[in-house]
Amino acid sequence: MKVFAKSLFLLAGLAPAIAQAQTTTLTTKFQHVVVIFQENRTPDNLFQGLCTSPGLCSTTPTTSQYNIQTKNWLDKSHAGGVIQPGTVMLDNAYDLSHRHDAFVAQCDLDTATGNCTMDGAAGVHCSGTCPTNPQFKFVDNSTGILDPYLALAKQYGWANYMFQTNQGPSFPAHQFIFGATSAPNLHDDRIGTFAAENMSVQGMGAGCIAQPGVTVQLIDAAGVEDPNNKIFPCFDHDTVADLLKPLSIHWRYYAPSAGSIWTAPNAIRHICDPINGQCQGADWQSSVDLTPADVLRHASSPNCDLRPVSWVIPKGQNSDHANGNTGGGPSWVASIVNTIGTSTCKNPDGTSYWESTAIFITWDDWGGWYDHEPPTILGSPQGGYQLGFRVPLIVVSAFTPAGNINNNRHDFGSIIRFIEQNFGIAEGALTFADQRAKNDLTGFFTLSTARPFKPIPSALDAAFFLNDTTPATDPDEDN
Repeated sequence: MKVFAKSLFLLAGLAPAIAQAQTTTLTTKFQHVVVIFQENRTPDNLFQGLCTSPGLCSTTPTTSQYNIQTKNWLDKSHAGGVIQPGTVMLDNAYDLSHRHDAFVAQCDLDTATGNCTMDGAAGVHCSGTCPTNPQFKFVDNSTGILDPYLALAKQYGWANYMFQTNQGPSFPAHQFIFGATSAPNLHDDRIGTFAAENMSVQGMGAGCIAQPGVTVQLIDAAGVEDPNNKIFPCFDHDTVADLLKPLSIHWRYYAPSAGSIWTAPNAIRHICDPINGQCQGADWQSSVDLTPADVLRHASSPNCDLRPVSWVIPKGQNSDHANGNTGGGPSWVASIVNTIGTSTCKNPDGTSYWESTAIFITWDDWGGWYDHEPPTILGSPQGGYQLGFRVPLIVVSAFTPAGNINNNRHDFGSIIRFIEQNFGIAEGALTFADQRAKNDLTGFFTLSTARPFKPIPSALDAAFFLNDTTPATDPDEDN
């Protein structure tokens, strides 16, 4: 039986707010969806290597060009309004702010048009050993460190217009990828009130198991962060996990620690069920795995325990986060793809993991790096905090053509829409970012016959990550 669609058709009977979106669905389904969530990069910063041949990149791309700007980056602080980018190592020694105020500075909103002018990156704060013009850098690939990412983008699907949903850092971004909102509850999402930043105090936990006194800053529909509008970071609203549960569709969230801002389920009260500073809920116990490399075990023989939906958060060493990673990210991601692609595991219907899995590789926020492409600012009340800057998105499957470049506009809600339609749930069912997103990413899957898997070359393989005993760091140490 084919695991993927031979045709697409429009969904009917959806609520009007959802029906305006590109609501295509597949006639057959993937049995596994894997969301790999890396840290803090933009296409202009991380994927210059796609532009090595003339004509492959353009800021006004055709269907066969990557939308990556290689020169003349906008900078209102320099004469002429542009600056030429320089190189930086993937494991560089400085970090850039990616708070909401950094978004505001970099966006440099034109109030007359309501659009970002994208020339304010010089106003983004830098910490650590900062060079001149630290925001205007792209990753140096002279050593080939990025080759796994470049190979994945070329061999499978690339999104020219993927944006983070939120205008801020990792904690809200991870809430959006898991639950389609960073609002504390359904009412707050409706009125445009969201958790906008990371925890108020570093090293005292996050979510429902944060220590007393820890708060998260809220932002209102006008984009205002009132210092008096802070709450304990424990929320209660439905998530993708809640949509899957009535259908007995199991999920797993891999992360390096329980109490970090990147472990999204810890901030959802009914999943965490906090007792004495620890999450004790049944869903937490059965579905949160605090050893990220376990995804490699579960996707390979003899375990064969890859859940239908998986979120994969790396150790800090492999996260791509500036001033914290050790350069392992590209190999880490390749090892997951290679493990799934070469797995001897079979589903109950006899299909392989490779021909039954859709893999989405994206980054949680822009990290303060320059990117030339302005986001779409949503209308009231969401426009106070949505959408944020571009992040890379690579889509991998046996049914994705090589060199598939997609020019639709996506955000984290698009990934959730894909999960919903894939498992027979109405798109937009959470009524959060999944409802506001304009498409469900099914355009990346157009082949009717599964492609044979070709391994992605990388410096480090799955065995390295499975046997790595280095103590895990969080993907990020920002406040």
